[in-house]
Amino acid sequence: MENKISIQIPDADLQAVKTALDQVQQILAPYVIALTPEQRKTIPKMSDGTEPFVGKVAEYAGSNPQFMPPFVPKEEFDKDWEAVSKLLPLLRQCTQIEDTLSDTTMLAGSEAYVSALSYYNSVKQAAKMNVPDAKAIYDDLRKRFEGQGKRQNLPPQD
Repeated sequence: MENKISIQIPDADLQAVKTALDQVQQILAPYVIALTPEQRKTIPKMSDGTEPFVGKVAEYAGSNPQFMPPFVPKEEFDKDWEAVSKLLPLLRQCTQIEDTLSDTTMLAGSEAYVSALSYYNSVKQAAKMNVPDAKAIYDDLRKRFEGQGKRQNLPPQD
C-alpha cells in the first residue's frame, strides 16, 4: 500500500485556523445571506462569462446614465457590482482552501479506510482460525457491513 500522505497538524495550528475562520465568519456575518435551495435554482446567475459583461455595463452606465431604465436604481446596481467585485476574490481564495482541504481529507480518509479494511480482514481470518480475542473484535467490526450483499471489486464482506 502506497502512503501518499503523512501529516500531523499541530493542535495549536488547527486552533489558530479555527480562530481565524471564526473571525472571518463574524466579520462577514452582517453582510452575507443564505439562499434557500429554491432561490438558488430560480435566480439568474453571474458566471465567468457574465462578469465582464456586467463590468462593461457598469462602466457604460456611469458614462452614459441616460440609458439606465428608470425602474433600475443605479445606486443599487453600483453597490451590487462593487460587492461582487470585492467578494469574488475572497470566494475564489476560500474555494481554493476548500478544494485543498477536501482533497487532503479525502486522501487521508482513503488511506485510513484502506488500513482499517486490512485490519478488519486480518481479524476476520484470525476469527476463522479461532485465534483468541479475534471473534469478539470481528463480531463488533462486521456490524459496519451488515445489510450489504457481496459486491465486486470491494473488500470481502459478510
